[in-house]
Amino acid sequence: MRITTLKLLAVVLLISWMGILDGSAQSALDLRINEILVDNQSNYLDDFGQHSPWIEIFNSAYNSVDIGGLYLTDDLSNPTKYRIASGQTMTVIPPRSYIVFWANNMPTHGIKHLNFILKEGSVIALFDASGKTLIDSVSVPGNVIPDITFGRTIDGGPEWANLPKSTPAANNDTEFRPMAGEKFVEMDPTGFGMAVIAMAVVFFALALLFIFFKNMSRVIGLDLNKQKIARALTKARLGKETESEKESIVKDEEYQVSGEVNAAIAMTLFMYSTEMHDDESTVLTINKVSRTYSPWSSKIYGLRQYPK
Repeated sequence: MRITTLKLLAVVLLISWMGILDGSAQSALDLRINEILVDNQSNYLDDFGQHSPWIEIFNSAYNSVDIGGLYLTDDLSNPTKYRIASGQTMTVIPPRSYIVFWANNMPTHGIKHLNFILKEGSVIALFDASGKTLIDSVSVPGNVIPDITFGRTIDGGPEWANLPKSTPAANNDTEFRPMAGEKFVEMDPTGFGMAVIAMAVVFFALALLFIFFKNMSRVIGLDLNKQKIARALTKARLGKETESEKESIVKDEEYQVSGEVNAAIAMTLFMYSTEMHDDESTVLTINKVSRTYSPWSSKIYGLRQYPK
């Protein structure tokens, strides 16, 4: 039993390790050589203040990729010419970001300084950690223009061209593109079109709600009619009434009054008939008061009375 458990654990660990390797390989395959500068006379400076040729690599993935352990070369017959040191934080490329290497044949200056120099007509290639799988490559064009970079027109895109601006560690596409809101303002400066669209959307939604509830009421009405018909058929099968009897039963059910209601009505009529008042005269008789003073102004009724 213990041996079986150990075997299963070993298989799980092996599969996990293979998945990690596969995930790393897939991440490395997202790297692209994005921009190069061969003749650097007054362009980007390296960390030693020198104008050196440089290579920009772009991480097209939406996760960080560690380029450490991969190989850069200018000779396809020697794919492992320069191994990028691994285990360094500077070799981790953030999502949709860049890293720049200096092709100045001075590897002693640091990890980002390669052991070859860019030349016209040469090839730049990026290989995986095994040195066998080609991740990306580009041929350096001839007749290069000083301080003019050669790169992808869109980061990670298929088209290459001489770029109007050198953008080391930045987006190659520097063309201004207005936002959607700015385009809408240009097309509809007064806002009338937006108001019409908003009203159309509201009325369209109200129309849909009207159609929905109307159809729902019809469906509910059909269900109620089906229930009434089913009850009538059930009564007809059980009681075997005739059509006239069915109509009378329906009328009786509609006009049937409970006994409590009948008793209340009868009691009300009885009390009304037995407790009616007599006719009263509408003539007022005023008798003269024998007192000579007005009782309304008399103070004797407000005096304190002492017991006798």
